[in-house]
Amino acid sequence: MSDVDLVLRSDADGVATLTLNRPDKLNALTPGSFVALRAHLDALADDTNVKCVVLAGAGRSFCAGHDLQAIATGEHAPSKHYEPETVDALERLPQPTIARLHGHCFTGGLELALACDLLVAAESTKLGDTHGQWGLVPIWGMSVRLPERVGRSTAKELMYTSRRITGTEAAEIGLVDRVVADDELGQAVTDLANEICQNSAGTNRRVKKLIAAHDDMTRTMALVHERELPFGMPEDMRERMGS
Repeated sequence: MSDVDLVLRSDADGVATLTLNRPDKLNALTPGSFVALRAHLDALADDTNVKCVVLAGAGRSFCAGHDLQAIATGEHAPSKHYEPETVDALERLPQPTIARLHGHCFTGGLELALACDLLVAAESTKLGDTHGQWGLVPIWGMSVRLPERVGRSTAKELMYTSRRITGTEAAEIGLVDRVVADDELGQAVTDLANEICQNSAGTNRRVKKLIAAHDDMTRTMALVHERELPFGMPEDMRERMGS
């Protein structure tokens, strides 16, 4: 399989779906997976026709994590920090993003999911950080994004123990935003993406950018930053209103 086939893109009604495509390997990530993913992310960043992006996995799982065999054989990414920079690029996409989780969502796969804005999981999904089990140290953002999601103590417990949890428990601790019956996952994500697309894409992009910018500000600074931005209706809404 060539690198370009490792992540597939399909578009419908303003929603772009990126699908990790190594189903025989539970979509375990290789350097080639990141090359393919980065190409799609770079294209999406400039695509104003896309209002929402869904990240999914082909076959039985979302993503079982980093392909340890690729590590063992010495397969390398194009540059030293290419993989974590690609996860950062996913987080920085201007469009709202949804991770559609089923099957396995472990370690590197969980790090990818955590870079998305919204996480929707099937009830039977198994999620966990297994760095400790394999004697590895996270470099794709787990130690930052997992505590942001679930709080420091819960993140520590999950990381120290490598414990797997279900989609249902993940919802209870705030790791995922929604949990649904396994056979309802596809429709639930489609409905959520379509609901997002009904709103102004320009507003959603600005809101996402505002929230990201405020992460590095005090609350007072963030309030001032929001109110002092140049006021104006986003371009897509001006077109809708005929102004």
